[in-house]
Amino acid sequence: MTSCCSSLEVSEELRQYLKTPTFDNWQWEDAEIMVLLQVMFTDLDFISSFNIEPEALQHFLFEVYRRYNNIPFHNFQHCFCVTQMMYGLIWLTDLRNKLENIDLLIMMTSAVCHDLDHTGYNNAYQVEINARTELALRYNDISPLENHHCAVAFQILQKESVLGSVQTDQRGNHQILNKFKSILPAFDFTNKEHKDLVRALMMILIKVSDISNEARPMEVAEPWLDCLLQEFFNQSDVEKLEGLPVSPFMDRDKVTKPSSQIGFIRFVLLPLFMELANLFPCLEVSRHRKEIMKNRYEEILLQPNAGRSVCLSVHSSTSSTR
Repeated sequence: MTSCCSSLEVSEELRQYLKTPTFDNWQWEDAEIMVLLQVMFTDLDFISSFNIEPEALQHFLFEVYRRYNNIPFHNFQHCFCVTQMMYGLIWLTDLRNKLENIDLLIMMTSAVCHDLDHTGYNNAYQVEINARTELALRYNDISPLENHHCAVAFQILQKESVLGSVQTDQRGNHQILNKFKSILPAFDFTNKEHKDLVRALMMILIKVSDISNEARPMEVAEPWLDCLLQEFFNQSDVEKLEGLPVSPFMDRDKVTKPSSQIGFIRFVLLPLFMELANLFPCLEVSRHRKEIMKNRYEEILLQPNAGRSVCLSVHSSTSSTR
């Protein structure tokens, strides 16, 4: 994309489609995605509520676009998908009437910025396997990627912002979930003393948006799994070349689509959606879709030679997300 301009006409039908968890990101070019991101921020009344100049929003989003790297998974398309899912959840769960506008802005900005300048190598590579990386040294081995994403976001904003902390470190999944489960029985949107509980909910929603591909239709979700495995395999190839231990679940000679997804859906995605569905019953449909996906991968895993064929298909795929 050479500019942030696009001739995309945003119809009312497209605006409504953009609010759904079934939105298909693969239909759109980067320039069109820029327009759709502006639509989200505008339709949530951020422009008027916070006196944001439309040109300033456009410039901010373009700088964000520039700071996402051309890697298989953690790229600008992923940024858009996470933000669009957050946007959809805000409408689906009626958060506009439950949270303050500033909280919605925090979540949307966090979604846009959550993987800025991702290198394609996870925290395990940065810290546990190769602590000599620049990011590991800079952030003293403490969530180097997340700290870097947030630092780049602040650089773009160029001043103190509402962003807060971008929390997507996978190692924090259980801590976030346990905190949310502990406060859920007493949660009350109208109770002003529950501000800390609201922040816990916001973190859960950001986390769910970040890992929500499997909540989308199979034809949208499956290409993302190909992209994720390609990025994992790229890392494990480098680890092998450098004589380092290969990170778990990233070896292209051992990992298959079904084996990589069954545990992830069962132990990460479903628990998060189950707890959210207790607070927002409308999310039960998304939880059910994840159950279907898990069962499908379990069936594939039982087929003779299925794992090998799936693994080879990912190995031969390109690193592009389109």
